[in-house]
Amino acid sequence: MEYHYHTKGTCSNEIIVDLDGDTVRSVKFIGGCNGNTKGIASLVRGMKTEEVVERCKGIRCGFKPTSCPDQLAEAIIEAKQAAQQ
Repeated sequence: MEYHYHTKGTCSNEIIVDLDGDTVRSVKFIGGCNGNTKGIASLVRGMKTEEVVERCKGIRCGFKPTSCPDQLAEAIIEAKQAAQQ
């Protein structure tokens, strides 16, 4: 299931999450720090969604209240909720 999430408070504009049940198939960030977002996407590929959320939720970028990893956690949470509807 591919889900498009529009980020809030980060340099990236959108996160495209592709889930296979409870597993992250792929992640693509639109905008943001290219190397960092590619690294995050590569690291979470194949991980269980619960583990990604647990590891990424609450991470901050400098003085911002959120970050690209935190927004990825939010994207996964929303995608899973959308899949249940």
